[in-house]
Amino acid sequence: MNAKLPRTRLVLGMTAGLATVALATGVGAAQAQQDRKPQQPAAAQAVVQTSVLGVDAATRAAQAALDAAEKEGQRVTVAVIDRSGDVRVLLKGDGAGPQTEESAKRKAFTAVSFGQPTSALAKNAQGDGPTIRDIPGTLFLGGGVPVAANGGPIAGIGVGGAPSGDLDEKFAAAGLRAIGELR
Repeated sequence: MNAKLPRTRLVLGMTAGLATVALATGVGAAQAQQDRKPQQPAAAQAVVQTSVLGVDAATRAAQAALDAAEKEGQRVTVAVIDRSGDVRVLLKGDGAGPQTEESAKRKAFTAVSFGQPTSALAKNAQGDGPTIRDIPGTLFLGGGVPVAANGGPIAGIGVGGAPSGDLDEKFAAAGLRAIGELR
């Protein structure tokens, strides 16, 4: 019977070893399977933060645009609109017409919405049938420029009231230069 004891121990030992290997392999395979399942977003991924142009920078931009227009004898309104379409700053210059406020706001909204100057977008608003000009709240006339930070538009500066969109856009660009490159 003593001869059977070492053999039994050997068989039991091998069985235990194989069971351990099988268990470890099974756990590893189960872990690998779980890793392939799509992960639920963590709480930090479920919340999105966006950049907003601060009121000080928005005011500097608007004032610089208004100053540039007044220097050339133009009576304009300047609007700075955030990415959501909300007004951050609105400056209506002395003597600016009643239509200039709406024009400035819509140009700023268009610039931030599309991330391009409104003069560049005007080319796409041509033609018969539906075009981007049909989007409510937009205005495809020169005079709006986007404000970008971290690779995307965060605000728009719009100017309305000069006799041409080129002048309005020139003044809006002066506002953009006043706040410089943003990060």
